[in-house]
Amino acid sequence: MTQSASSVAEPKVATRGDTFEPLEPTPEFLSDLAEQSARLESATPEEIISWAAERYAPRLTMATAFGPEGCVILTMLARVAPETYVFNLDTGYQFQQTLDLRDRIAEKYGVEVDMLKPDLSVPEYEAFHKGPLYKTNPAQCCMDRKIKLLHRGTHEKHAWMSGIRRDQSADRAQAAIVGWDKKFKLVKISPLANWKKQDVWKRILDENIPYNPLHDQGYPSVGCWPCTQAVAEGETDDRAGRWSGTAKTECGLHTIQESDGSGI
Repeated sequence: MTQSASSVAEPKVATRGDTFEPLEPTPEFLSDLAEQSARLESATPEEIISWAAERYAPRLTMATAFGPEGCVILTMLARVAPETYVFNLDTGYQFQQTLDLRDRIAEKYGVEVDMLKPDLSVPEYEAFHKGPLYKTNPAQCCMDRKIKLLHRGTHEKHAWMSGIRRDQSADRAQAAIVGWDKKFKLVKISPLANWKKQDVWKRILDENIPYNPLHDQGYPSVGCWPCTQAVAEGETDDRAGRWSGTAKTECGLHTIQESDGSGI
């Protein structure tokens, strides 16, 4: 892939002792991001990650929930940009299989994912709210135990990567390869945005990449155990089984609306 020169000044590479300066979404900067995103549409995910690391490291990070896409990107990071800081939003409600997968990834690829935890433990949080908030106000639960953690994980960063794909849901269908995330005030990079589900699983099977065994037990998407269910055989919706019986389909990290999501 041939990279074109950008007319917009690139962020300075931070070094120890540098004062953090957040990026400003000027019209020129946003225009450049759109240009870069369009150019990267034909790039491989590895080339996208390499571009992101060259432009934003060491202020580049990745958040992963250890979904199939995240596991694939972690293997790419191990080869292309192993110094990238990667974190998980450890809500306290994750399946044990998800926690075990972190260790399997680390053992095979040497990628250590930082497990960020909320200030309150699950017992403390439920005692404060006089019961499990996921039953009465799941949106607030996601805000407190996911979105606030992402703010912490991206503190003093310029860009973050995610494993979302456009074909996963209506909210994600408009995701750019590179764009400005209004809610988190970061450049958002989605190396697999234009991949299909079969592309992800082909890479997993071809390279024997570890993945969550719950995917073989009827869970197309794995989040917190209270809000994730197995689905009927033949269900093809990637987000099926999340917050079943409600209109909620996203935790708020990847929704389009700036007011309750990441403004992709």
